[in-house]
Amino acid sequence: MKLVCSQAELNASLQLVSRAVAARPTHPVLANVLLTADAATGRLSLTGFDLSLGIQTSLPAAVESSGAITLPARLFGEIVSRLSADSPISLSCPEGDEQVELTSSSGSYRMRGMPADDYPDLPLVQTGSPIRLDAEALVRGLRATLFASSGDEAKQLLTGVHLQVDPEGLECAATDGHRLAVLRLPHALVEDGASQDGEPFAVTVPARSLRELERLLAGRTAGEPLSLFCERGQVVVLSADQVLTSRSLDGTYPNYRQLLPPAFQRRIVLERRGFVAALERVAVLADQHNNVVKLSADPVAGKLMIRADAQDVGSGSEALAAEIEGEELEIAFNVRYLLDGLKAMAAERVALQANAPTTPAVLVPVDGDETFTYLVMPVQIRS
Repeated sequence: MKLVCSQAELNASLQLVSRAVAARPTHPVLANVLLTADAATGRLSLTGFDLSLGIQTSLPAAVESSGAITLPARLFGEIVSRLSADSPISLSCPEGDEQVELTSSSGSYRMRGMPADDYPDLPLVQTGSPIRLDAEALVRGLRATLFASSGDEAKQLLTGVHLQVDPEGLECAATDGHRLAVLRLPHALVEDGASQDGEPFAVTVPARSLRELERLLAGRTAGEPLSLFCERGQVVVLSADQVLTSRSLDGTYPNYRQLLPPAFQRRIVLERRGFVAALERVAVLADQHNNVVKLSADPVAGKLMIRADAQDVGSGSEALAAEIEGEELEIAFNVRYLLDGLKAMAAERVALQANAPTTPAVLVPVDGDETFTYLVMPVQIRS
């Protein structure tokens, strides 16, 4: 293998694929990235794979001779990142050798790699028709739901985001048992000859994989839609010259629709930014004790009171103007859960809907995108 490529492009590609390299690999080769140079296409491909998440990308290179080798991801990445961006990098590895020489204007380095044959193959499922999705819509869906997934590995299925595709569009949902975020994207499907055949399709993908997918998609310019394949417990996303593969999570995702109350007796409409700012100020005290804030709605005064009491430290309260339908309400929440949901919305005004202090409350945008629903369980407080 012998090639010359840009330092900046190689560094960016290495940082991308290194996110799929195992921190504590079960086999030494999994601590490496796979480099594959192809003289026919004039591209250098890089792959990171920890047997659960795989990321592959490619960059243009002047390839004199094709070949493949794996190199220690951390060492290789640290060397490349420190080399001058003004000088191209040349990589050479004689056939049958495991020593790679890396040369730049600032000097040369030698690294011992491992044979490419030792590296596991990415599970590139590409049979059948892919689901064609608008990349920007998917990024929006992930940003609106990823935060609500569980970090508890004992709740394996809840550590992912549930993606559901039907002829009407894409729905993303995540829950950790305390809150639920659902975003419906009616225009996410790209209609063309390779789109789904109308059959509903659903898969639950680990949040870690989707965070990497969101990062990968957010860093590229708008353009081509992405292709999603799913088969035998594997999800493969193709986007331009990048590939992300992930295992899917086994099991039946909870029927979250039945958690949403069919109607509400109380509705509080507020200006979203003001609500967030007030909660963040009161949260300074709430964080001192148990993260709980109490909301009191007064329909006569048209005010929502936000209070936090931190024992032995102090207390704080704020009053916000609000449009309140229904009777008085006193309800308490984990302030962090409320803030997460409000920050995931883009609307100017939001509605907090509830029936009682002990039943689920739902936040929805009042204007703009009506398809986002955020359910949060209240905290029971002793009067």
